[in-house]
Formats: sequence, C-alpha cells, structure tokens
Amino acid sequence: SVKYSGCPVPDSDGDGVDDETDKCPNEKGPARFNGCPAPDKDGDSVTDEDDACPETSGSASNKGCPEIRQEVIEKINYAAKNIFFKTGSDQIQRNSDAALIEIVDILQKNTGLRLQIDGHSDNTGPAAKNLLLSQKRAESVKQFLVSRGVAASRLGATGYGQSRPIADNSTKQGQTANRRVELKLVQD
Repeated sequence: SVKYSGCPVPDSDGDGVDDETDKCPNEKGPARFNGCPAPDKDGDSVTDEDDACPETSGSASNKGCPEIRQEVIEKINYAAKNIFFKTGSDQIQRNSDAALIEIVDILQKNTGLRLQIDGHSDNTGPAAKNLLLSQKRAESVKQFLVSRGVAASRLGATGYGQSRPIADNSTKQGQTANRRVELKLVQD
C-alpha cells in the first residue's frame, strides 16, 4: 500500500488482523472479535462463549463455573436418603421434614445452584404405575421445597420408575434401596 511505502498494513500484535481494522492493536484476538481478545466478563480465563457461568468466576475444568463444595454435595446426598413416603403414595412422611428443611437451607445459601430431583421405584407392581408414582414423588419433593421459598425454576423433577435400580429387586433390602429419591446439584 502507498500509505506504508509498498509494505503490507502492519499487524503490531501479530494476530492476523491488520492495525487499521484491529480494535485492539496491542493485544492478540481473533477477527470475529475485531482483533480483541475473546470476552471474559468474570475474568476466570474461560471465555464467555465457552463459559457455562459467564457471570461467576469458576474453573476451566468445570466449564467456567465454581466447583460445588464436597461438603454441600454430601449434605444433599444425606438428605436424599432421609426422604420417605407413605407406601404406594406420593405423600411425604413427616419424619422427612428435617432432611427437606436442610435442602431448603442449602439452596437458600447457595443461590447459584439448581436441584434435579429424580424419583425411583422398585419393580413391585406394573411398570407404568411405578413410573407415574416415581414422577409424583419427585414432584412432591419439588412442591415441598417451593412451599418453603425455593423458586420452582431452580428445581427439576423427573420420575424414572423401576428403570434404574441400584440394588437387587429380588430381596426386600434391594427393593427398599430402589425406592428412593436422588438429588443432584447443578450449577446455574
């Protein structure tokens, strides 16, 4: 070019975007960002386009989201083992209240978390009935949490019926283990 005495337009930062069109001529960045580095609002070194939590700083190994503390995961897992229902019903037994209140407390203290509630059953009775019952039980847990102030949008409830056993259904202990609610924390 005449402007540069026959030499190519300079690219001071060597990013392949010439200085005349580079909005950040002293920092490398791709052409799709006009030569500027990819945005990273939370400054965690995971660019916004790859960051599952672009407003909250987190680790690259967790897609830019903060790691959920192990102690919180353990409390949720313990609470899940202490949710009980009346036989053949989606009615939560009163002795489950302490566990459910603990879950409410955890979710209120960790506002960036969502909770997936998965209902499961043993193989006693028709599979379709078990599927419906497991869904209703997951919904009952969700409704309890909502009634205590947890936003419904932070909660998912799915019934799996007898499709995901964790123990042998041929024993009473196995059936008891398979009738359960599992709780999984998810980063917002």
